[in-house]
Amino acid sequence: MNIKRLKEVLVLLILLLSCSSSLFAQIKGVVLDAKTNEPLSYIAVFYENKGVGVITDTNGNFAVETRSTWNELVFSAMGYETKKVKFTPGKTRFLKVLLSESDTQLAEVVVTPKKEHYRRKDNPAVILMRKVIANKKHDALKENPYYQYDKYQKITMSLNDITPEKMTTGIFKKLPFLKDQVEVSPITKKMILPISVQETASQYFYRKDPKSEKTIINGVQSDGIGDFFSTGDILTTVLKDVFSDIDIYDNNIRLLQTRFVSPISSTSAISFYKFYIMDTLQVDKRSCIHLSFVPQNSQDFGFTGHLYVLNDSSYQVVKCTMNLPKKTGINFVENLDILQEYTQLDNGEWVLKTDDMLAELHLSKGMQGMQVRRVTRYTDYLFQELPQQLFKGKAKTVRQPSAMMRDDSFWNQKRDVPLTNKENTVSLLMKKLENTPGFKTIIFVARAFIENFVETAAHDKPNKVDIGPINTMIGNNFVDGFRLRASALTTANFNPHWFFSGYVAYGFKDKRMKYQGKVEYSIDKKEYLAREFPKNNITASYQYDVFSPTDKFLKTDKDNVFVGFKTTTVDQMSYLRNFSLAYERETQVGFSTLLRFRNTIDEPTGQLQYIRNTSAGQMVQSMNTTDAMFEVRYAPGETFINTKQRRIPVTFDAPVFTASHTLGVKAFGGNYAFNLTQASIYKRFWLSSWGNLDFTIKGGIQWDKVPFPLLIMPEANLSYITQRGTFSLINNLEFLNDRFASLDIAYTMNGKLFNRIPLLKKLKLREFFGFKMLYGSLTDKNNPFVHDNDSELFRFPTRNGQQTSYVMDPNDPYMEVTFGIHNIFKLLHVDYVRRLSYLNHPGINKDGLRFMILLQF
Repeated sequence: MNIKRLKEVLVLLILLLSCSSSLFAQIKGVVLDAKTNEPLSYIAVFYENKGVGVITDTNGNFAVETRSTWNELVFSAMGYETKKVKFTPGKTRFLKVLLSESDTQLAEVVVTPKKEHYRRKDNPAVILMRKVIANKKHDALKENPYYQYDKYQKITMSLNDITPEKMTTGIFKKLPFLKDQVEVSPITKKMILPISVQETASQYFYRKDPKSEKTIINGVQSDGIGDFFSTGDILTTVLKDVFSDIDIYDNNIRLLQTRFVSPISSTSAISFYKFYIMDTLQVDKRSCIHLSFVPQNSQDFGFTGHLYVLNDSSYQVVKCTMNLPKKTGINFVENLDILQEYTQLDNGEWVLKTDDMLAELHLSKGMQGMQVRRVTRYTDYLFQELPQQLFKGKAKTVRQPSAMMRDDSFWNQKRDVPLTNKENTVSLLMKKLENTPGFKTIIFVARAFIENFVETAAHDKPNKVDIGPINTMIGNNFVDGFRLRASALTTANFNPHWFFSGYVAYGFKDKRMKYQGKVEYSIDKKEYLAREFPKNNITASYQYDVFSPTDKFLKTDKDNVFVGFKTTTVDQMSYLRNFSLAYERETQVGFSTLLRFRNTIDEPTGQLQYIRNTSAGQMVQSMNTTDAMFEVRYAPGETFINTKQRRIPVTFDAPVFTASHTLGVKAFGGNYAFNLTQASIYKRFWLSSWGNLDFTIKGGIQWDKVPFPLLIMPEANLSYITQRGTFSLINNLEFLNDRFASLDIAYTMNGKLFNRIPLLKKLKLREFFGFKMLYGSLTDKNNPFVHDNDSELFRFPTRNGQQTSYVMDPNDPYMEVTFGIHNIFKLLHVDYVRRLSYLNHPGINKDGLRFMILLQF
């Protein structure tokens, strides 16, 4: 096998091709005000009648491609004289251009794109925008008793800026058929290589009374790189989430998994943006006022762009173009352009007809860039009465059974924007790649790396069994010592209703085998994974393994090698033998229920002992509990990405309400009767350009008299890896309560402060502040220090005769604060955590650093 070729193919698959020179030579320069010598931002720099041009950045700099026959650039901006500058192609590398103010200015307002003293009071552009905002009719359509429309969307992902030099070297030389897939981008005019195309044809229906919405997906078609992965819907879901549909009438625009201030936001637009009236012109034969807008601070999460507003009393936006400032705090996005166009229907309604987006992405220098183009068309708006049966069922989105089996005639009818020649041949490209020697090995490695599982079948055969998670194969803890684990699970290709999974593990220190076996029956047919939303599953599980008490609070597998490194000694552990039977039901509206029956045999080990609270101190070898738990959860609007290891929430915007009650019984081997009630509320609040604030409130009560393993312990995280919603500096079993209430506040500022500090703002660092507080109490009935001789209670844990568990003072909450610097090298998050109370407990960490690796825009 040619190792060099394998490496080249791998580079293509993970989209990390080495950068080369640009497609054409570039000429760079700076544009300055002729009088003040100040740099001029947002100046148009272009070749006349060539369709190639750029805009200067906030420092007046520009870089535009040139060719041997192009020798004249045009510099133009409202308020300045247009200037044409000749140069010598191939020799001239830098231009310094001075623009003079124009003597002719619009009657509406004086336009000065230079660094001026911008003011809002008596500014005609601001006065106009206030009228636009006051007259916007975001929900005008929903005043109709009924309406519907058709929607077509295409998302194309391509390798970007494929230069002639690249096509003669490296992987293009080894795989010459790749050259046949290269085409010119119709938007950027750069050479691109499409590697993925997803199309969706759907219909949207609305009823006012009772209010109901329904989206029916009539066609879905996907070709390209995502099809090589069994969980291929990940790519489609991520692209649709990151490059989501835009609605400028929303105050905050959700895009790139964050929030941007809309240029017509009712709450923030006037204070966030600078507005300029540029001209009066015709758009679709209608007289419109052309406004430009730029953020007050180019590093903030906002847009530059243009609004075209009807020159009448309606102040209707008929067209909007937006792009990201070059200095924005967004990661990996070199360029992003958005186009929205509105049209007026025969009934007078103004509706969206075009929503297009193009993003040029670059992970880092030396890596191949990507282009993502999303094209959306809205057509066939109708307002007649809709049949009532259309809105039956709770699901807001329904996929037709034949949606993935549509033929060419269907797509030829639904496509409002035709596929390009190379988009049409993406599937042929993938087949050629698949037949390349060594490709299957590379796919095997790529799947294992991306999905954390190893498949046992080739791409052209249904994969029935996955081996993994890979990151749990090697581990270490106090009881096991060095630990090896082998895990596997079946997929829907084995059976779409029955799913089997399990693992075996061995600890070289305690010389014991651990294991788990689980069978899950999905009442609804699944495409690949049992956990696919919405669940309607019955699960039976039997497990024997060693756990620390805080393992149950981890958001990942306890055997994940990365959380195995602890900040303190974790030697109080238990061997748990669990049998559970559960039924879980989720609905499309976000309401879910869980009913679970469980029997647990708990055998303390390590430095943990169960000793009865009597003068004799009788040792308890194990305790047996049997309980039934019922949980309800409501998270409206919550959506997920399915991975082989777990479901990942697409967005944290949905409020989450959770309530559960656990009933312990003296039956089926159980030794204790108890009642445990817990509830929580989570909500994220977006603060416009000031980032987002997450609130989590939890509370719980253990109603009955129980030994300490059945009391409530704080959700502690003892690893160096940041875990949302856990306390970072509370030790294992440090506090034991039968009443508790906790508050978790997490504030991400998205660089709002750092972006205003010279030099520092270039690093695109982002601030994070956190505060966690726990109120807890222990009633006398569960306090072993109050009852000197009560055999129903256990003594609180100790280590070498020293107390390690405590009763909280109800008037003295535990508190910790966090200050984080996130987005270091666009990858690393570092949090400094400080403990504010209960500082006299021995063996605690009063402060510490926590880390997380996370790629985010």
